[in-house]
Amino acid sequence: MAKYYDVHPDNPQPRTIAQVAAAIRADALIAYPTDSCYALGCRIGSRDGVDRIRSIRELDDKHHFTLVCQDFAQLGQFVHVDNDVFRAIKATTPGSYTFILPATKEVPRMLQHPKKKTVGVRIPDHVVTQALLAELGAPLLSSTLLLPGEEEPMTQGWEIKDLLDNSVDGVLDSGDCGTEPTTVIDFSEGEAEIIRYGAGDASRFE
Repeated sequence: MAKYYDVHPDNPQPRTIAQVAAAIRADALIAYPTDSCYALGCRIGSRDGVDRIRSIRELDDKHHFTLVCQDFAQLGQFVHVDNDVFRAIKATTPGSYTFILPATKEVPRMLQHPKKKTVGVRIPDHVVTQALLAELGAPLLSSTLLLPGEEEPMTQGWEIKDLLDNSVDGVLDSGDCGTEPTTVIDFSEGEAEIIRYGAGDASRFE
């Protein structure tokens, strides 16, 4: 049964955030809110977490997982970013964008695209997510909580708790966070390629 964590959207309770972070360190898989929609998240090195996310979402091995980072300094540990790409990403973070970039050696192979050796990264503009990342001191391995056959991600914590009660270990709820996933920009070849139009304004990358 998933544990339900109810936090204030603007002033998340530190004790609750600490409990969620401790659970993640202990290999828990959680559903949590972001600035675009709910996501599934676990610690970076969790093989069990990766397998469970793949199972819940029915994903193949070509799916790009995302490392949700607290800030640009943390993001830079996990992906290679040249000067031009740095400026483009810096101008749009934090925000509702996911960037696909070449992975560094810090990224476990199981998280990298099998052929391209890339990984998705993002810095969310969401108070609760930022509080959790600060407490965790590391990125969250994440994937949008979009269930098979559905066109939109789930948005209500209590609904997620009911539906995925036996599939996740916890649900962090801070209220409605919208239904539109991030805009995905692939910079792995140096030039911006828009993979998915979403919550972030894609015009600057066109």
